[in-house]
Amino acid sequence: MTQSSQSYRVTCLDCGQANRVPAEKLGANPKCGTCGGWLVSHKVTEVDFKTLAKAEKDDLPLLVDFWAPWCGPCKAMAPQFNMAAEKLTPHVRLAKINTQVNPSATQRYRIQGIPAFILFAKGREVARAAGARPAGDLVNFVKSKISVPA
Repeated sequence: MTQSSQSYRVTCLDCGQANRVPAEKLGANPKCGTCGGWLVSHKVTEVDFKTLAKAEKDDLPLLVDFWAPWCGPCKAMAPQFNMAAEKLTPHVRLAKINTQVNPSATQRYRIQGIPAFILFAKGREVARAAGARPAGDLVNFVKSKISVPA
């Protein structure tokens, strides 16, 4: 399959619907066929447990921040996570899940401390990291685990 004919399964982080996006359209602001939400955005998207369980299986890599509103380091980390999204899009999507609202996510993904980051690629967990860190460290973390074009 050539690069121009390759397509990616991408779950809409807004409505949870699976979509197919041609590789050459990933950087062209593709929208969900169901709700019209952005499928690939330079912004971090807040997801719920059900949507995360679907999106982790996508063809496009997904970096997820597990956080809680009462967590000081989590709040301090938010701007850095947003900056990492700017640098990694359209090759990696970034999402965050509130562990206080979604305790099932904490259990399923065996989160022992927050902030915690899990990188999913091709339907499996590739790597995880814990603790607040600068955006550059997150970008380097992702690039050290999966191939991300420059």
